[in-house]
Amino acid sequence: MIAAGGSVEPFWMMYAIHKTPTILAMLEQYRIGNISAEDAKVATSNMEDPYSKEPLRHPALRPNSLQPYNAEPPSVLLVDSFYTPTALFYVRNHLPVPEVDEQSYELQISGVGIKETTLTLDDIKKFPKYTLTACIQCAGNRRGEMSTVKPVKGLDWGSAAIGNAQWSGARLYDVLTSLGLKEDDPKVKHIKFKGMDTDVINVPYGASIPVEKGMNPRGDVLLAYEMNGEPLTIDHGFPLRVIVPGTVGARNVKWLSSIKVSGCESPAHWQQYDYKGFSPSVDWDTVDWSSAPAIQELPVISAICDPVNGASVKPNQGKVKLRGYAFSGGGHQVVRVDVTADKGHTWHTATLEQESARPPRHWGWTLWTVDVPVSPKASRVEFWVKAVDNSYNTQPETINNIWNLRGILNNAYHRIKVNITK
Repeated sequence: MIAAGGSVEPFWMMYAIHKTPTILAMLEQYRIGNISAEDAKVATSNMEDPYSKEPLRHPALRPNSLQPYNAEPPSVLLVDSFYTPTALFYVRNHLPVPEVDEQSYELQISGVGIKETTLTLDDIKKFPKYTLTACIQCAGNRRGEMSTVKPVKGLDWGSAAIGNAQWSGARLYDVLTSLGLKEDDPKVKHIKFKGMDTDVINVPYGASIPVEKGMNPRGDVLLAYEMNGEPLTIDHGFPLRVIVPGTVGARNVKWLSSIKVSGCESPAHWQQYDYKGFSPSVDWDTVDWSSAPAIQELPVISAICDPVNGASVKPNQGKVKLRGYAFSGGGHQVVRVDVTADKGHTWHTATLEQESARPPRHWGWTLWTVDVPVSPKASRVEFWVKAVDNSYNTQPETINNIWNLRGILNNAYHRIKVNITK
């Protein structure tokens, strides 16, 4: 639709994620003819390659798309460290990585009940510096499992589109109150963010969060300029990004260019026409995007990272050691992780590793370990895992009843099958 009246070629070039057999097969029914290679070249002849200046990435990352770049590490690497190494933190880019000059960087802040201003990075660093641990997770984490029930639209994420890091920066609350914003201003309902990453018609990535989160001093929303004690890397939002603890990754806008205090949500595509959950009966012919709220807090989730699905393992004294992660959005604490090797007849409670925090500020993930007995006669075992948070929210058993057309919010029991060796 954004190419209406003009050529779609520049958009096709930017969103190369759509150049997949599935999408091409879907479009085949609409073919009305073919254009020559020469004419196709003219459509993009004046367009620079938007991906020509992408940064180098760690070779262990497994790309789900190259343009824009989206990748996750092998899941087994996630449980090697409570803090995910920056180089191994999953990368979710919706658009090409922008070119940023730290010296000329400016953040525009405007909106209802606030003094309009422009801040440099040095200005932001003059505010008190806060450091917190927060887990960020893509809404599409574990989408690949959901697509086995019925096809979905989106990147084929495994279980590693999630990471846990220490973030440092200025509190959004401190910055906005310094500009005159009142917590109880009835005209203020949302805080909008825009990034420096843009499409071919210069439309930036955008998102918003409720003011109740952004202006809550215990909400811990940061204008972050450090990750794991070092300046942000370009893939993770250098020089400044928003960290919204307990909230879906899509609202943690990178390469932050502007903040606007408003009475309405962000009109951005990613707020209005993406990252929303629907009934399993809703399809692309019946979906009404305005009928569902934008995802903010994430539901409780867990996954087995080690061993991986299909691995061969040798029990130690009749037991198999499993390791993984668990997380619950909104600052909820994970209080229990249960694992079964007999389809739920018996459950084994895992040992948890997590940071201590006062509720509701459990922003980080939980790593867990458990030794599960297996039958000496077993040659193949299926393990399931589920987590429980401090509100006793737990995970649904199967994907079928939470399937949705975008393949998001998959928090069903995570299951793997392993081969038992003697």
